Amino acid sequence: MAAVWEGLGGDPALLSRVSTVPREGALDSRLPVRDMARACVGGCALAAAELGALRAGRADVPEVRVDDGAVATAFVSERHLLIDGRAPVTFAPVSRFWRTADGWVRTHANYPHHRTRLLDALGLPGDASVDTVAAHLAERPAVAVEDAVYAAGGLAVALRTAKEWRAHEQGAAVAHGPLLSRERLDDAPVRGLPALHGDPLLPAAGLRVLDLTRVIAGPVATRTLALLGADVLRVDSPQLPELADAHADTGFGKRSAVLGLATDRRAFEELLAAADVVVTGYRPGALDRFGLSPEALAERRPGLVVAQLSAWGDRGPWAGRRGFDSLVQVATGIAAVEGSPERPGALPAQALDHGTGYLLAAGVLRALTEQAGDGGSRSVRLALARTAAWLLDGVDGTTGGDVRANANRTVPGSGTGPAGEDAAANRTVPVGVRGGAGQADDAGGTGGAGSADDAGRYGTPDPWLAVTDSPLGRLRYARSPVSFAGGPADWARPPGIWGADAARWS
Repeated sequence: MAAVWEGLGGDPALLSRVSTVPREGALDSRLPVRDMARACVGGCALAAAELGALRAGRADVPEVRVDDGAVATAFVSERHLLIDGRAPVTFAPVSRFWRTADGWVRTHANYPHHRTRLLDALGLPGDASVDTVAAHLAERPAVAVEDAVYAAGGLAVALRTAKEWRAHEQGAAVAHGPLLSRERLDDAPVRGLPALHGDPLLPAAGLRVLDLTRVIAGPVATRTLALLGADVLRVDSPQLPELADAHADTGFGKRSAVLGLATDRRAFEELLAAADVVVTGYRPGALDRFGLSPEALAERRPGLVVAQLSAWGDRGPWAGRRGFDSLVQVATGIAAVEGSPERPGALPAQALDHGTGYLLAAGVLRALTEQAGDGGSRSVRLALARTAAWLLDGVDGTTGGDVRANANRTVPGSGTGPAGEDAAANRTVPVGVRGGAGQADDAGGTGGAGSADDAGRYGTPDPWLAVTDSPLGRLRYARSPVSFAGGPADWARPPGIWGADAARWS
């Protein structure tokens, strides 16, 4: 957590405001997922508390409490969601591991257009069964499948070890950069933020966030900013409909509109003219033709914070490729570490998505704090593959570099030992058992839950779940793990119907 906070540019003295509640059984895996998740959420909560104190005119930053139970529950929020008692469908039948002639490949085809491209690349009909796809892939080399599917616009990744990924050109391109890139884009003057009053303390109150993200990581970041009081408007293209269940999980606190960037440009420019933050989750360069690079956005809206998220990073031969958490786990060696000789495995959560999402929100909050002192438009960039390199640091000779900008030291306590040093609270706390991940399922991880009890274990997730009515029906959902004294306990509004809101600020 200390290294994450330094990467965010925060004052190390503020780490004394953070305490943790460790719980064995939370996010158990061979890799230090619990430590990573705790650090991402803790950094985000501390950034929120810091900005809240600044805007409230407080000399002291509110205390931050990071509970492993809340973190573990939130990191699988998509699995805990119930809509009128119905569990959502998170992975399509052909989104899975497949045995190939020389190894394994994983595909992602949850969206209809990705399924079509996958089957077209394999020369199979649109109604091909799982057995038909399996028989076809069993005769082809994994990397050949990867290349053919990506060339057709689909998504497939061959299983690699951490060592093989380190030797890969894309692995090398992302491994040694900072976990979180922060850049000042210009000398825009300070834009003062209104003082905060009342309860709860909402650090992002009055800020307008234009959300151009999809799937988990980006929407988790903007969902967190909405929790903290921001007016978040998610804007999607009418040509790319969202999966209703995915939108329900990450739509808390937001409004949702549909707008074509090419056809509704005037309406989009009106949104941009009043935005304080723009968050994008498309491939690097994909939005540049619409004038949405960080530099172009800052030129039109001085003082803007632009936060960008990608799968593979903005450098290297895969920079322009689409990607998802499950695929990044397979390419980078995580699936090999978490699996067995018989079958690849997966993390106990889509932790690259969720962890990167909280880091992205933290980057935005810290940029706003820095702006309040010395102005400037700001850029924040993260990539799932870079988060994976951080998690894999030290595995099979790999090095994820430093999570901090412009430094060369690795994350303390990120090894596989039985305990780690809680730098924030300046005390040693148990971090649980690393082994015993169990058999991973095709949805991206091993099940596993516990409950909060006096022994400090994670049993059922019930203490961190809530129920609310919404336009979508009765929802059971995971509460946010971002918590600080006097801060919000829940979102102000439930998710609504995708695309049902007007494309304008409230």
